[in-house]
Amino acid sequence: MQLPKDPVILLSFINMKLRDYYPSLAALCDDLGADEEEIRKALAQIGYEYAADKNAFV
Repeated sequence: MQLPKDPVILLSFINMKLRDYYPSLAALCDDLGADEEEIRKALAQIGYEYAADKNAFV
């Protein structure tokens, strides 16, 4: 699956998927064939990091 390139749109997309469909970032990445580290780096550039206890980027 092609993930959004814009980090703000990516943030919205990932958090929606985590909220509605996946119990963890690892599960999302496994199912979508996405690179977890690339997502983390892209969202860190706009000041967000994954909070496992919230299952969201905050």
